Amino acid sequence: MERFVRKSILELTPYSSARDEFKGNDAVFLDANENPFGDLNRYPDPYQTRLKSEISKIKEIAPENIFVGNGSDEVIDLSFRIFCEPQKDKALICPPTYGMYEVSAGINNVDLVKVPLKSDFQLNIPEVLKKAKTESVKLIFICSPNNPTGNDLTGIEEILENFDGMVLIDEAYIDFSKRPSFIKKLRAYPNVIVIQTFSKAHALAGARVGMAFASKEVIRIFNQVKPPYNVSLLNQQAALAALQDQKSFDEKLAIILSERTQLISELSKLELVKKIYPTDANFILIEVEKADVIYQLLAEQKIVIRNRNSVIPNTLRITVGTSEENQQLIKALKEL
Repeated sequence: MERFVRKSILELTPYSSARDEFKGNDAVFLDANENPFGDLNRYPDPYQTRLKSEISKIKEIAPENIFVGNGSDEVIDLSFRIFCEPQKDKALICPPTYGMYEVSAGINNVDLVKVPLKSDFQLNIPEVLKKAKTESVKLIFICSPNNPTGNDLTGIEEILENFDGMVLIDEAYIDFSKRPSFIKKLRAYPNVIVIQTFSKAHALAGARVGMAFASKEVIRIFNQVKPPYNVSLLNQQAALAALQDQKSFDEKLAIILSERTQLISELSKLELVKKIYPTDANFILIEVEKADVIYQLLAEQKIVIRNRNSVIPNTLRITVGTSEENQQLIKALKEL
């Protein structure tokens, strides 16, 4: 990792919180300047030990290979801080993709190299590898299933095998895909960081809990750089409860996948829908004429979808909702 991590990060002495110095619950705590009264008066476990233990069982990976963050966006931001020297190192993205990569790069003053996806929304692997080498790229971001296109990206292994740097694979939508997670390939590719989230399939967008899976060395550095108590007690408890209710998770996931199929079928019957892009996520990207107009007309009926016209011409992104919500959308589209 010494070749990839910023020198200042390697030399950093991490902040030592009160809970780093004493571990345990049965004690008189007078060390962290907490209020002695209340149910939420104590700082949470800074390393989310119980939560990581449950994640470990489900993902079949050691807790030492798991980082838990305040949403997956924290992992993205920390990746820039750890691996990219401001105004010196470069990162690479493949647009159209998740917009926070570019925002986070700007915040961290890191130059971005952009290699657009091909017309079928797949990686232009020769160009990615060429640009990564000629531009001395340090970090590559790959979102698969990709947002906003929805499709799994293929050929990622070729990049991993030929790129001398870190690769962050964003799997926020992996639970809706048939593709196995790259978590299973961490031993084969020690330069990989896999991101997942509780926001999508686990229905905890309001809790803001994200996960990163990587080598023990990478996770150790993430823990050194993160804020002291980065995930609140309430959010840790919410994530734990979600993991412990596997039956509900499986049932809701099955419903979403079924509704996705039904929604695609109904959209294909509409004259205003010119194209439905393949999806492996919980949303569907469609091409229409006058995307701005359709978006506004639906918004006036309080049906809110995402207008992606500024990113991919004449496209709208539709999240798979409940059966009732999807039927309401189709009814409104038929009446336009």
